Amino acid sequence: MKQFKLGLVINPIAGIGGSVALKGSDGIGIAEQAIALGATAKSNTRALLALEILLPYKENIIIYTASGDMGEHTAKALGFNTQVVYKLEHRLEHRPTTELDTEQAVSACITKDIDLLLFAGGDGTARNVCHIVEDKFPVLGIPAGCKIHSGVYAITPKAAGRVVELMITNQLVSLTDADVMDIDESLFRQGIVKAKRFGEMQVPSELRYIQAVKSGGVESDELVLQDIAADVIAKMDDELFIIGSGSTTAFVMEELALENTLLGVDAISEQALTASDLTEPQLWQLIQPYEQGKVKLLITLIGGQGHIFGRGNQQLSPRVIRAIGKENIMIIATKAKLNALQARPLIADTGDSELDMVLSGYLAVITGYNDQVLYPVASPQ
Repeated sequence: MKQFKLGLVINPIAGIGGSVALKGSDGIGIAEQAIALGATAKSNTRALLALEILLPYKENIIIYTASGDMGEHTAKALGFNTQVVYKLEHRLEHRPTTELDTEQAVSACITKDIDLLLFAGGDGTARNVCHIVEDKFPVLGIPAGCKIHSGVYAITPKAAGRVVELMITNQLVSLTDADVMDIDESLFRQGIVKAKRFGEMQVPSELRYIQAVKSGGVESDELVLQDIAADVIAKMDDELFIIGSGSTTAFVMEELALENTLLGVDAISEQALTASDLTEPQLWQLIQPYEQGKVKLLITLIGGQGHIFGRGNQQLSPRVIRAIGKENIMIIATKAKLNALQARPLIADTGDSELDMVLSGYLAVITGYNDQVLYPVASPQ
């Protein structure tokens, strides 16, 4: 087996604003604000999950990466042959990395004639990579951001590792051009989704592991959504309802004539708004006084991808989900949205592998009034 040259670039602050309801990490001062609110970076943990899949082949892999938390620490912690090709000596250690760091790290990796560039981040990171790479050679993203609209990412961190494994073991992997998409985070924080295509990059195409570009927009079949909303509202009693993000859950709030945070997490009790745009710590504190079964979680799936946890709703942390309980999770979606997945399972990617396993299996999805289907939920592969 020939030596596989892997470029690795991690955006250490990707998604850091998710758990504290900042909707991402793009923008001046956002990372510092998130840290001040108690957020912790998780992109290196996500990258670790991908690289662990490659441990059986580490004698045949050399990783070219950037210093510190941009790749060096994670690669060396797992014992990979690691060469630092970009150093962060130009900045103070406590300052967050920048877009320029990502771009310069990618440029440095390219000079080593790598076989694949593996990067961890969100759509902003994909844009930075695309600015340097364009469609010149294969790249693959490890999802670590709040918003993942681009088609250059694997569906989960472990799935990214599986794709690289296929390449290392010389299995047939097609290359395809995938769109790099991003949205305006300043509008995103106001509940407005405005996506734009910024280019395309080559990705190793394995449909089990690579996600589709996110399907956006409000559901057109208003009658079906009304039926779904009517079913959910009929089930409301004296419980606290946590309302997840998305246009489908937003329709339920509209039917209740309540303001909602389209891209955040709200809470209602007795059909009245209790709290809006909750951070993870706020949500954790809110549910503490309630007995088991007295808190319900209403969520939907990301159109075209199937994620129910781990994308855009990091406020719903593993401890929050455990406290609520699997049996108290209500998933809503139209049958058209489920059919668009083409039999692919829903994905629970909470960042906690044990919880992901607990959530796997078949869950009921409310698809209309007194109408539901059983649909498979998979843990990350």
